[in-house]
Amino acid sequence: MRRATRSILALAAIGCALGVAQTYGRIAQAGNRSAAPDEQSEAIRAVLTTQQAAWNHGDIPAFLEGYWNSPELTFSGGDGIVRGYAGLLQRYRKSYPDRAAMGELDFSGLEIRILARDAALVLGHWHLKRAAGDAGGVFTLVFRRFPAGWRIIHDHTSAQKQTP
Repeated sequence: MRRATRSILALAAIGCALGVAQTYGRIAQAGNRSAAPDEQSEAIRAVLTTQQAAWNHGDIPAFLEGYWNSPELTFSGGDGIVRGYAGLLQRYRKSYPDRAAMGELDFSGLEIRILARDAALVLGHWHLKRAAGDAGGVFTLVFRRFPAGWRIIHDHTSAQKQTP
């Protein structure tokens, strides 16, 4: 009898756990409906378009407005990890000291994946057209939505060899 009671209690506990999990899943899904994924993707795409325009005007500070202005911002690239907004600004100013070094930026192949109502992952390609030689590669961006809008909280950018 004890064995039967334990089995019944175990099944009841599993049933309760499944019910809670199912209910939690519905609540989480409902929470993600505050803005349609298409609206979220377009807002993120607008950030990237604004960044591209700022870069092509030679305005690094305006380009960086798409990033989270925080010491917790992270950037990973060929030279290692940069932490913080100030560190990223310094990195860009050192790597791109003038308009010629900056060239003309183009983003392409964007894949925007909404992970939650306030988080997204973006994959894409970047290309710089420059007189001194083109550069380009791939990137992965983690976006977070703040009251002021979507901002990049992590950027992993890699350069790739350019083919003529």
